[in-house]
Amino acid sequence: MDAEQTIAEIECLDHIYAAPDTRPLSPSDLSAVNRRHDEILAQSPWFRLCQRYGVCCRTESPVLRLPGTGN
Repeated sequence: MDAEQTIAEIECLDHIYAAPDTRPLSPSDLSAVNRRHDEILAQSPWFRLCQRYGVCCRTESPVLRLPGTGN
């Protein structure tokens, strides 16, 4: 067994898995993400209010604003 070849293959796999997944989310992916989000926030009274009554305080579509980028 060639150790250098094995190390090179592992490094290649690390490089492949480090790349972001650009595939669009499937409906089952979105469902899983939403379910996980609901589980995390289940104890929040504000989240329960939103779940029960469909209350939303946003007047605009959500936008990702990163600190230090001017957005």
